[in-house]
Amino acid sequence: MTVLLKVEDLHIFYGSIEVLKGISLEVSEGEIVAVLGANGAGKSTLLRAISGLLPIRNGNIQLRGEKLNKVQAYEIVIKGISHAPEGRKVFITLTVEENLNLGAYTHRKDAKVITDAKERVFNLFPILKARRNQLAGTLSGGEQQMLSIGRALMSTPRILLLDEPSLGLAPLLVRQIFQIIREINDQGVSILLVEQNARKALSIAHRGYVLETGNISISGLASDLKSNQKVQEAYLGGAAFKKKNIV
Repeated sequence: MTVLLKVEDLHIFYGSIEVLKGISLEVSEGEIVAVLGANGAGKSTLLRAISGLLPIRNGNIQLRGEKLNKVQAYEIVIKGISHAPEGRKVFITLTVEENLNLGAYTHRKDAKVITDAKERVFNLFPILKARRNQLAGTLSGGEQQMLSIGRALMSTPRILLLDEPSLGLAPLLVRQIFQIIREINDQGVSILLVEQNARKALSIAHRGYVLETGNISISGLASDLKSNQKVQEAYLGGAAFKKKNIV
């Protein structure tokens, strides 16, 4: 498979604190790649760096071989990377449709591209079509998450960065969101997925990385990570399951 996104020896600092300590990873065309880790491991920092929202101290980020280190965030979106951030970050005083239109800002001179992208989003999330004239702030948490993902898709990305898409959602909505993520991938969009729900993430991912205090500690096929004892105990409830059976 052709490598789409490549991160090499990435170092990111907040002031004097090193948050990412030389990590490397890849996302190939057509892949879902999961990044697992506890709070504070640096997962959101990784996505923000790829999106151009944080300065890079050392290392490289490349999209199809083109270095992005000094590319402005809006230009990174134009080049094909879109980001649905943690916490949804929808514009609560704007309607659903206005939020989607903002996501299509890079295509503002091409009405057909915007119309086609919006129709695609509405096919994925029919509830957004029904709520298109409703203020985003009046949507449920699950609907706001759908809007956040839909807005990111409006730029017609080659790769979609998803930061904790299941956070705060009921189990039924979590299943629905992950089914849609798989469907987006089936439509040809590569996905880098940051997610604390490791079981769900690995159920749809092709490969995965485990991030611990700014370092990648484990990487491999999703199927291998699911069977890895350390991953099971830290992220899949393996230790609790083992203790329950011993008792």
